[in-house]
Amino acid sequence: MLLDVRGLNAYYGKSHILQGVDFDVARGEIVALLGRNGVGRSTTCKAIMGLVPPVGEISFKDQPIAGLRPDQIAHLGLGYVPEDRQIFPTLTVQQNLELGVKRTRRSGRWSFDDMFNLFPNLSVRRYNLAGVLSGGEQQMLTVCRTLMGDPDLIIIDEPTEGLAPKLITQVAILLDEIARRGVAILLVEQKLTIALKIARRVMVMGHGRIVFKGTPAELKGNEAVRREWLEV
Repeated sequence: MLLDVRGLNAYYGKSHILQGVDFDVARGEIVALLGRNGVGRSTTCKAIMGLVPPVGEISFKDQPIAGLRPDQIAHLGLGYVPEDRQIFPTLTVQQNLELGVKRTRRSGRWSFDDMFNLFPNLSVRRYNLAGVLSGGEQQMLTVCRTLMGDPDLIIIDEPTEGLAPKLITQVAILLDEIARRGVAILLVEQKLTIALKIARRVMVMGHGRIVFKGTPAELKGNEAVRREWLEV
């Protein structure tokens, strides 16, 4: 198993946010983590990446990573796209992408041309400052910069949040292409239509725990779970 999470707990001060989370992600697999806002999905991502102190067992490529620094985890091949679009606004689009490249002897799965072919808007703005991009374009830039680091698994937190329908379609195409190239994806997403369309397995989180695991078809057929844990 590429990523294995067992008994994961996390705290913000005295607040017990994650309460014994268990799941795994196989190589080349897309797994969607669903749930309402505030149930612990983003905290799960941050705990895996070492941005929130994890309590429990997390292994990546059979190596324990709980307690490692975020940069150490990233260098092992785990990429992270946060929901808050952490671009460098005073650098150009090209420079932002260059920052994602790991200086290794082997060539990665992704090139600058790949990014610009997938997102023509970024190609047109290649030498523009990233700070002048629209919110959707900044989101795409964050995803592309992470891919330039050639991760084996990429955690993507709410990639379609606030995006126009056309960009949402581009995101779905990109996620399919990422998986096609053998990169596993842990997708945190609100939009069921996208998650159910591209994920091999889905998990639903509620109150800091995983309350459902199954296939997209099984979730579609489970009205009780959808009503209690997903629908507004």
